[in-house]
Amino acid sequence: MQPEGPEAEEVAPRPGEEAVPQRGSSAHLVAVGILASRVFGLLRDRYIGRYFGLSEYAGVFRAALRMPNMLQNLLGEGTLSASFIPVYARLLEEGKEEEAGRVAGAVFSLLLAIAGALSLIGTLAAPLLVTFFLKGFTGEVRDLTIACTRIIFPMTGVLVLSAWTLGILNAHRRFLLPYIAPVLWNAAMIATLVLLGRGMSLDRLVVALAWGAFVGGVLQFAVQVPMVLRLERHLRLGGWNEPGLRTVVKNAAPAIAGRGVVQLSGWLDMFLASFLGAVAIAALSNAQTLFMLPVSLFGMSVAASELPELSRQKEAAVEVLKSRIGRALTQISLLTVPSAVGYLLLGNVVVGAIYQTGRFSAADTRYVWLVLAGYSIGLFASTRTRLFSSAYFALRDTRTPARIAILRVAVSGLLGAAVTGWAVLVNRDLLHLAPVGLALAGSIGAWIEWLLLRRGLVGRLGGLGVPHAVLPKMFAAALAAAAIGFGIAYVVPDLHPIIRAVVVLGPFGIAYFILARLFGVSEAGELMDRVLRRVRR
Repeated sequence: MQPEGPEAEEVAPRPGEEAVPQRGSSAHLVAVGILASRVFGLLRDRYIGRYFGLSEYAGVFRAALRMPNMLQNLLGEGTLSASFIPVYARLLEEGKEEEAGRVAGAVFSLLLAIAGALSLIGTLAAPLLVTFFLKGFTGEVRDLTIACTRIIFPMTGVLVLSAWTLGILNAHRRFLLPYIAPVLWNAAMIATLVLLGRGMSLDRLVVALAWGAFVGGVLQFAVQVPMVLRLERHLRLGGWNEPGLRTVVKNAAPAIAGRGVVQLSGWLDMFLASFLGAVAIAALSNAQTLFMLPVSLFGMSVAASELPELSRQKEAAVEVLKSRIGRALTQISLLTVPSAVGYLLLGNVVVGAIYQTGRFSAADTRYVWLVLAGYSIGLFASTRTRLFSSAYFALRDTRTPARIAILRVAVSGLLGAAVTGWAVLVNRDLLHLAPVGLALAGSIGAWIEWLLLRRGLVGRLGGLGVPHAVLPKMFAAALAAAAIGFGIAYVVPDLHPIIRAVVVLGPFGIAYFILARLFGVSEAGELMDRVLRRVRR
């Protein structure tokens, strides 16, 4: 990703604060934090695969982790990005620091009350939730899912508060800590498996893993609190009558509606997958983890760093907004295109390197690859959608993304239900392929969302400032590089999965950037030059 201006440019600090990196390096800081947390997340999943494989116990944990995710989706980073961060960042920009502190405290108090209440309700109602949303789970699988859900529900409430600290830190242009904090969440689960995995039965181990997730969630929140208190000296809890709080709540309502629809979509996927068995849920979750890696690194990192700046420049000239959005889209595409092509054509190498160990077999690797391929078709659209949504949020429009999300979810849900119904009721020989159909349904919905969001922004801004000729060059470079990687993979089929990934994916990545540069993608050349300069240092 290309920074704006000098890489070491600084912002003048307030009294008592150290200088912070200018926004040109913000996306890089977010990407570094997300990369660290995702690496630990992949390591966590590798240990889960090692001890549980692609089994019912893995499905139990994945389902239990997904069930309370309602809280994080409804009240977490996505909603706060739409409602809280633009208001808070604008107050800071206008020098209204005391008012900003009161708004921040009021939002925290409201989140604490709502998240606490919903966590309690979810814990008590876990049996009803599992019965309703995981209709296909019975016997021990159902009982274990209920036990894990009761532990994980409060954890998700804590993660909602962690999203609030992320919003505060992002608005103060502190990007690294909040995005690297999830390392602690993943590390707690890894430690649980390492310490207890060898001497504990799988049914007890999956419950212990849920407790490890809870402890990790508390650590993720706690590590951010000291910096929040240092930066926000005017923080005051309460303040229900703050005008800024009313603005936040007003903006949050359509965002919550949109996130709620997305959450219902996730629950619908889980409901449908439960009829395919806990193994299907495990396969879908494993594929989603890999799918979300480039979405987070290349979509969310740029979108998160751009949101405060777009909010500050809300009233700037249209050409400024178009320029920022166009530059950000090019940054995202440069790395998303090879990710999508690599997952589609070399996904077995990626999945094998991450998951294939212990009880996770080569057959499991091939199965997850098929599901990942279905998701990969929508990867390009999903990463760009994150930036488009941030642009709408910065323009104080949370309703348009919410309405489009409803349509996307409706399309994906109907297609997913049709695929699952056909496999379960008509042709059970295709039952094992139904998760692939669910992934494809999600990809189709992602493309619809991207097209509609893009059309709306083009209508408002008169274009997005993206050079259209660059995308075919990126795809051509990625396909040519994938052919090189595929040939290497064919020659070395019997290496250890991790060694094979290094041998195959390394040349694939290098070939992509060299070919993209040769094809005239200037951003690829600039990125290579920056990397080479840093290596020489």
